[in-house]
Amino acid sequence: QVQLVESGGGLVQAGGSLRLSCAASVSIANIDIMGWYRQAPGKQRELVAAITSGGSTNYRDSVKGRFTISRDNAKNTVYLQMNSLKLEDTAVYSCNAFRYLTHYWGQGTQVTVSS
Repeated sequence: QVQLVESGGGLVQAGGSLRLSCAASVSIANIDIMGWYRQAPGKQRELVAAITSGGSTNYRDSVKGRFTISRDNAKNTVYLQMNSLKLEDTAVYSCNAFRYLTHYWGQGTQVTVSS
């Protein structure tokens, strides 16, 4: 069982930055993939960024160059640094851990970008 707790969401003006954190209840060194997803009102959940246990990263096209995913194995925490935020980044952001063919989810944190 993996428990995930997100933090760092909030209200920010367009062009601003936020850093989301996802703290895991287990060592993330052994988690195959950790990722950040988001879901905006009326839209499907979408993958924003992911990082493997080996450190490889993947981003959706719309956030490339603006968002950075990273992991700190010593703190069992994954981060999502979000810069140059746009109105369309507004969503609930959820952390995901994929281990032993099972997905685990955090409760989500709201990110609202205002004009």
